[in-house]
Amino acid sequence: MVVLNKIYTRTGDAGETALGDGSRVAKHSARVAAYGTVDELNAMLGVARLHASGEMADQLKAIQNDLFDLGADLCTPNMEKDEERPYPALRIIAAQIDRLEREIDAMNARLEPLRSFILPGGSALSAHLHVCRTVARRAERLSVELGTVESINAEGVKYLNRLSDWFFVAGRIANNDGKDDVLWVPGANR
Repeated sequence: MVVLNKIYTRTGDAGETALGDGSRVAKHSARVAAYGTVDELNAMLGVARLHASGEMADQLKAIQNDLFDLGADLCTPNMEKDEERPYPALRIIAAQIDRLEREIDAMNARLEPLRSFILPGGSALSAHLHVCRTVARRAERLSVELGTVESINAEGVKYLNRLSDWFFVAGRIANNDGKDDVLWVPGANR
C-alpha cells in the first residue's frame, strides 16, 4: 500500500488517471465511469447509513466494504493476467453475491407481496435506499457496457444486479416492513 504525504499528486491534471495495474487511461474512459459510479454509490450509501441502525446498519457497512472491493475489481484490468501479478487482484466473488441473496430472502420473508408498484419515499432511510438502487442500476449498466469492449469480472455485474434488488427490498423494510410504502396510483393526477 502506497502512503501519500499529500492528497494531490498532479498526475491527473492532463485528464488521465492510473488504474490498479499502473496503466493510465483517460478520466472519461468506460472503466473509470464504471468504478467512479460505484464510488458515487458508496458515498450515497454512507448518507443512507446515517438513518439506519442495528442489523440494517451492519449490512449497509458490509455492502460499503464490498463496493470498495468492486471498485478495486473494476479498476484493475486484464483479468487474464491475474495469475501473473506479484499480488492477487481483488475480485468480487460468488460468496459476496450469495450473502446478498440470503439477506434479500430473509428481508423479503417479512414483507407482504406487492400489489402495486411503489414510489421511492416513505421514510428517510427508504428514500435514500431507493436512490442507491438507481445508482446501482446505473453502475451495472456502465459495467455491462465496459464488458462489451474490455474483459471484466462477470461476478461484479452479478453483484450489482443483486445489490439493486437488495436496496429495493431493504427500502420496503425501512418503511415499517412495507406497511408505509407509498403506492403508485396510475393516472392519479389526470
